[in-house]
Amino acid sequence: MKINGTAYRTIWLGDDGWSVEIIDQTRLPHEFVTARLATMEDAAVAIKTMQVRGAPLIGATAAYGVCLALREDASDEALEAAVAHLAEQRPTAVNLRWALDEMLHAVRNLPREDRVAAAYARAARLCEEDVETCRMIGVHGLKLIEEIAARKAPGEPVNVLTHCNAGWIACVDWGTATSPVYQAHDKGIQMHVWVDETRPRNQGASLTAYELGAHGVPHTIVVDNAGGHLMQHGKVDVVIVGTDRVTANGDVCNKIGTYLKALAAKDNDIPFYVALPHSTIDWQLDDGFLIPIEERSSDEVLKMPGRLADGSVVTVEIAAPGSGAGNPAFDVTPARLVSGLITERGVCEASKEGLDRLYGDRD
Repeated sequence: MKINGTAYRTIWLGDDGWSVEIIDQTRLPHEFVTARLATMEDAAVAIKTMQVRGAPLIGATAAYGVCLALREDASDEALEAAVAHLAEQRPTAVNLRWALDEMLHAVRNLPREDRVAAAYARAARLCEEDVETCRMIGVHGLKLIEEIAARKAPGEPVNVLTHCNAGWIACVDWGTATSPVYQAHDKGIQMHVWVDETRPRNQGASLTAYELGAHGVPHTIVVDNAGGHLMQHGKVDVVIVGTDRVTANGDVCNKIGTYLKALAAKDNDIPFYVALPHSTIDWQLDDGFLIPIEERSSDEVLKMPGRLADGSVVTVEIAAPGSGAGNPAFDVTPARLVSGLITERGVCEASKEGLDRLYGDRD
């Protein structure tokens, strides 16, 4: 995807051929800054502090974190320690564990002298696979948008409501929930996206709006609680969100507030779709309420960064002094509220039967 006319991915190898470059998402939307990861700990910090975020991108960053660890020490002990350390940085998104398992499978049975090259090769393939996976999610989601567009009056846009950031900034490219939107827009379908601000970190207002604007997709930022109102007044045609983990029975764990959007969509007979790659499916769990929910710092609720009139970016307190804050980062949307899952293999119902129909050949 493009920023100011220049094509970018979210993660790539540096000019030295071994360090890793990322877009520092904590600086968006006010500053476009890249950061260099030179050690495994750099990768761990980037994941923990959300310099990189979004389930697929977390996995890709962790994969390169393994590469950086092996450059320093390719022993079995160092490999296991790196995988364990990277895995504990974000507990909810299953892509992190999946990517680390892929890296273990690629290198652990090799001689030490071969491990670094094999690790970099697998990490690179993992990134390329993510790009193609997200592109195919868009191909299948595009069909749903085309069906809606065919029922609209000429020139009337398809109105999509999304939550948090499931865009290309959350993946390596294309995104999950945004991939159908980008492909529809590029095909000439009139599109408009209602962008939830997504408190407390405002990933919708700062990241989704940023990337949609950079690609030229019409959009409007709304407060999180406006979604139900928009649905009641016929201003939403479809809700498409991403996810950090989907269980084998179709339950969906995504950014806090997703469940409320699903309830509002159900009450207003509006389709609610979840876009995801295969790496986000947790085949070991069949109940979304068994997923560990990350509790993040109360500072994310009590404080907010912003840009002043002079261009400086500062963090300010926004709450009553002395008040505490809870900050669960995710919630679970039961499968019964999900109209369908948009995957790289097609669209299926949110159920064990639906997932088995698409992934019956899984290992």
